[in-house]
Amino acid sequence: MPRKSAHHPPVPPSHAAHAVAEWFRHAARDLPWRTSPRDPYRSLVSEFMLQQTQVARVVPYFERFLRRFPTIRSLALADQADVLSLWSGLGYYRRARFLHDAARAVLERHGGIIPRDPDQLARLPGLGRYTAGAVASIVFGLRAPIVDGNVARVLLRLHGVRTPRDDGLRLAWGLADDLVNAAAEHDVPALNEGLMELGATVCTPRSPSCGSCPLAGLCLARSLGITGLIPEPKLPPARATITAVCVVIRDRRGRLLLEQRPDRGLWAGLWQVPTLESAPAAKARPPSAPKALRGLGLEGLTVSRRSAFSHATSHRDVRFVVLHADAPPDRPSRLTITPDGHPATARAWLTPARARALALSNPQRSIIEDAAGLTSSTSSLSRARRRAGPSSSR
Repeated sequence: MPRKSAHHPPVPPSHAAHAVAEWFRHAARDLPWRTSPRDPYRSLVSEFMLQQTQVARVVPYFERFLRRFPTIRSLALADQADVLSLWSGLGYYRRARFLHDAARAVLERHGGIIPRDPDQLARLPGLGRYTAGAVASIVFGLRAPIVDGNVARVLLRLHGVRTPRDDGLRLAWGLADDLVNAAAEHDVPALNEGLMELGATVCTPRSPSCGSCPLAGLCLARSLGITGLIPEPKLPPARATITAVCVVIRDRRGRLLLEQRPDRGLWAGLWQVPTLESAPAAKARPPSAPKALRGLGLEGLTVSRRSAFSHATSHRDVRFVVLHADAPPDRPSRLTITPDGHPATARAWLTPARARALALSNPQRSIIEDAAGLTSSTSSLSRARRRAGPSSSR
């Protein structure tokens, strides 16, 4: 049950809406998707990239992506492997597939024109209510509410509501709807984008800058001294551990053996050196080198070097054990055969340059760069150890 003080008057939504919109017009960060007028395609790409990822990390990926796919038609007609390759390193690769599918749907259903209507937008693959509302309101000026973690935090603090996080998100949608419907028509685009900006830069989860907030005079959480208690913390889920044994194999021509992951699950559809993974467990022990080679259909290889590093994704920890071996000179082609029970969909011998051009996860890219001698083992794999997955959005 939400807890709210009964001794404070309700926040006037029209005042709050205008205050946020006016603040955003002066305080908005200069970002490459904030063109004037707003471009629906650039807005769509940015919203997909910003999900669970901070702005500073998104900007270079966005600019590179737009150089390669400058229009929604060019994206729709692209091969998905090219899309994933451009996305490589940004994480949450399902977003790239949804964005590609959405571009195809716009081309097929709407003649390449991104629809204005929030309901039509929400029916595109991977959009949902939030992204549809963001595009409809920010680009087209329609009265569509939007709520993500940043917006929910701003609205719950504004109204002084303490409630568990999941209940708070549901309540925030109603508060956002009240706000957008009370706003002056010309304030709607700046209101919604301003709420996101406010949550990302001022009304932050820890140490909010209340003195710089345009809602400071209206904020019930601030007046009650409970800003730090909203939203109520959510217990983190238990983290599973996976052990991944990766085998780096080089043939006489200097090529590396790569395989493609299945199209579902962690790092779906990305490429990697042959890898055997344990099932998620509280403590996962790596198989011995002979057992790992046998499970990958790589029996008979001699391991010449071994290294290890750790990588954290959003929900699990992955312990990588990297084995280095040379391909037998007589029949290296047999190694391209995927053994029964191994989920990889294809294997191929590729030069290091071609391998690096594929869609790779950050850990696998580090492994391949190390194998190619492009960076020292210490620097390349230590970078992989430091990567802890995408952080909270905006």
